[in-house]
Amino acid sequence: MDFLDKFGPWVHFKDFIFQSLLYLHGLVGDWGMAIILLTVAIRVLLIPLTWKQTKSMLELQRIQPKMKELQAKYKDDKEKLQEETMRFYQENKVNPFGGCLPALLQMPVFIGLYSVLGYTGANKPGPLLSWLQTQGEKGTFFGIIPDIAISPNTVWQGHDYLALVPYVFLVLFFGLSVWLPQFLMPGDKQQKMMAAYMAVMMLGFGWFAPAGVLLYWDVSSLWQVAQQQATMAVVKNEHESSPDASGETAATEVSEKKPSNKASKSKKKS
Repeated sequence: MDFLDKFGPWVHFKDFIFQSLLYLHGLVGDWGMAIILLTVAIRVLLIPLTWKQTKSMLELQRIQPKMKELQAKYKDDKEKLQEETMRFYQENKVNPFGGCLPALLQMPVFIGLYSVLGYTGANKPGPLLSWLQTQGEKGTFFGIIPDIAISPNTVWQGHDYLALVPYVFLVLFFGLSVWLPQFLMPGDKQQKMMAAYMAVMMLGFGWFAPAGVLLYWDVSSLWQVAQQQATMAVVKNEHESSPDASGETAATEVSEKKPSNKASKSKKKS
C-alpha cells in the first residue's frame, strides 16, 4: 500500500486514525478497547447511510418477483428491458446501488487501520506499530489478545499455540461476519452460497491481518447485524401497517374466499 502514501489526503487520513487511537487509548488505557470505541464512533456516523442501505436491499428483495416478470417479458429487447427496469425502480422508489456506498465508506477505514497497525510493502512499520516499538509497549486487549499489531500467522510461527487461541477466534469470526449478514437477509440461495465462498476466502486474508484490524471488522459486523435486524423489523411493520399493504391483503383474502351456500344457491336459481 506504499503507493497510497504518495497522496496527501491519504497520509492525513492515516494520521487521523492514528491520533484517534492515541486519544481513545488515553481515555480507556487499552488498545483493543480504543479500536472498539473507534469502530462504534464510525458506525454511529454511518447509521443514516446503512439504514438506507438495508431498506434498499429489502425493497429490492420485495420487488424481485416483478423484476423476473419484466425480464421474461422483455428478454428479447434489452433496451426496452433497461428502460422498464429503471422506470420500475423509480415508481417503487428503490435505488439498486443504495447498498454500495456504506460498504465503500468503510473500506478506507479498514485499509487505513491496516496501514497504521501493520507493515508496508517495504517492511516499514505503520505509525501505531512504530510508536509501540519506540515506547517498548505491546498493544494488548485486556490480556485476552497479547498484541493487536501482530497477525495470527505470526503467533503461529512463534509456536505459542495457547496464545494463538484468541487470534483464531478473531479469524473465524472474521469469516463468519462476511457470511452472516447475507444469510440473515431474505434472498435467493445463490447469493447465500456466494457469501459462503467469500467467507472462506476471507479466512485466508484474516490469517495474515493484524489482530486489531480483525477486531475492528468483527465489532463492525456485530453492529451491522444488530442494525440490520432492527431495520428489517421496522420495514416489516411499515409494510404491514401501510394502507396499500392492507388493501392488497384484503383483496387477496376476498379473492380466496369460497362462495357461501346462499350465493351458490342464488346462482343456480338464476
